[in-house]
Amino acid sequence: MNKSSYFIVGKHPVIEALKNNNRKVLKIFLTEESKKTIHRVSPNNNLLKDLKIFYKTKKELDNYCKNENILHQGFVAEVERLQNQELKEFIKNKEKINLACLAGATDPRNIGSIIRSASAFNINGLIVRERDFPETSKLMHKAASGGMEHLNIFVVSNINSTLKTLREKNFWIYGFDGDGDKELSDIKWEGNNVLVFGSEGYGMKKHTEKYLDFTIKIKINNKIESLNLSNSASVVFHHINSNKK
Repeated sequence: MNKSSYFIVGKHPVIEALKNNNRKVLKIFLTEESKKTIHRVSPNNNLLKDLKIFYKTKKELDNYCKNENILHQGFVAEVERLQNQELKEFIKNKEKINLACLAGATDPRNIGSIIRSASAFNINGLIVRERDFPETSKLMHKAASGGMEHLNIFVVSNINSTLKTLREKNFWIYGFDGDGDKELSDIKWEGNNVLVFGSEGYGMKKHTEKYLDFTIKIKINNKIESLNLSNSASVVFHHINSNKK
């Protein structure tokens, strides 16, 4: 394995990586059954063409995820990192785009679930802090269920300075918090927006709050204290996608 590559496991992460023209797959490790699955899901496009394929038993593939509590489903691939995208270039001359931003989230399963939901509900991109983004995590890729290959992900060094720049470029900055000033349903989702979510345990940091235009809460049953981070993000993404004009 070279320095720029890492392993991903699971049916959806591996198959979507094979479909992604921007993702270089170096090697793939399959069972005989998982090879048949690949041909079934893409009968008109040989996803395994020109690849180094190694056939293994399920037990042999267990070695690639023995330290994580995840199932490989007969699919393991060695892939290279995707090329980092430039946020400034992406937003140039674009209108009516919605970007999610993770300001402190660190759990790979949560981040993967958010990537999956953002992909499913047509969010235009996700902003993450470099030191918090577990790019090579098998668990994150598995939780994203292939969404990593379909979502624009912008890795930045500083979230607050990024929010400041986007605000200066006429983005509305919304932070989501259980004690928010406005309810999700009260907002008219127009123009360009950034949807900011804090950490799993501590929510939004005070320093980050300075760069928000509004804090938003999701109305839930008052017998339940809160939703977890990935569930909150999924509700928000679905609501915005359903209310696009």
